[in-house]
Amino acid sequence: MNSNKTTQVSPTKDDRKARLAQELRANLQKRKAQARSRRTGEEDARPEGIAAAQTHDEETS
Repeated sequence: MNSNKTTQVSPTKDDRKARLAQELRANLQKRKAQARSRRTGEEDARPEGIAAAQTHDEETS
């Protein structure tokens, strides 16, 4: 049996792995930048919860 055939990775698979790795790094950098911008931004001052939503609905009616 030829075991070399199963251990070799075709060039297209290498290209795909490299492309996916590059896309993963780019996505990670984008997410890190988003997290940093959220940390440096101002605190969200909107009221939360059902009571806030109900108050908003009553004001618009």
